[in-house]
Amino acid sequence: MKKIFALSLALVLALGLCACGNGSEEPAPQEDTTIASGVEDGVLTVAMECNYAPYNWSQPDNSNGAVPIKDSNEFANGYDVMMAKKLCEANGWELEIVRLDWDSLVPAVQAGTVDCVIAGQSMTADRAEMVDFAGPYLYASIICLTKADSPLAQAQGISELTGTCTSQIGTIWYDTCLPQLSENEGIQIQTAAESAPAMLMALETGTVDFVCTDMPTAQGAVIAYPDMVILDFSGSDDAFQVSDEDVNIGISVMKGNTVLKDALDAVLSTMTADDFNALLAEATAVQPIG
Repeated sequence: MKKIFALSLALVLALGLCACGNGSEEPAPQEDTTIASGVEDGVLTVAMECNYAPYNWSQPDNSNGAVPIKDSNEFANGYDVMMAKKLCEANGWELEIVRLDWDSLVPAVQAGTVDCVIAGQSMTADRAEMVDFAGPYLYASIICLTKADSPLAQAQGISELTGTCTSQIGTIWYDTCLPQLSENEGIQIQTAAESAPAMLMALETGTVDFVCTDMPTAQGAVIAYPDMVILDFSGSDDAFQVSDEDVNIGISVMKGNTVLKDALDAVLSTMTADDFNALLAEATAVQPIG
């Protein structure tokens, strides 16, 4: 009987020790899913092409408030730079500009190589699947450019456009707008241009009869190329069919980076379309010619 009692007591003690042991174990560490804002160091790293006037361009000095381009002896300026400076001033950040090709902008945000992209990007649904957007920080209607001496200069709507055309690769101008001309008689959509300057050069050299772009780009183009004219059909029944997401220009940040998005939106929400246009006019006035 004593043996049975002793065994029972030992079993109870063992179970008690096991229970105590389990209770003293440290809980499994939880994975931290918080997205870093990127500005913890007090620096906002912004990517852009530095080749897309009047949104952004490069220049050899810091005149007109230009900002150094990282790992370069050149400086960046333009509407995007001016807006970035306002955002940094309001939040107490320093500004760092990184120059990247157009197709590398979104991947850089996704990888965390840069904090955001301010580069004239439309806030499209496709992009919104890859990044989050702050803004808009500009509203840009869709237009066409042709030569002043071209018969197309008298066109009153997109149905009257004919001949060869192009636009910049990876834009709603090329992917959404130009296909709307596919039924026009004599229309020939050429391969997309690698950049906005290449698109404009195709028109200037006669490689194409017209190009499709947005109003800010066109306003800068007619300063650099006085022989070009803007064909603005917006507001008419014979215009490109675009949505707000096509003409709203936003700032892309990493998916889930609500801290940075909210900080940017807090500043942008205090600005109106007139404020945006006034700043764009400043940029256009000082852009390089040619």
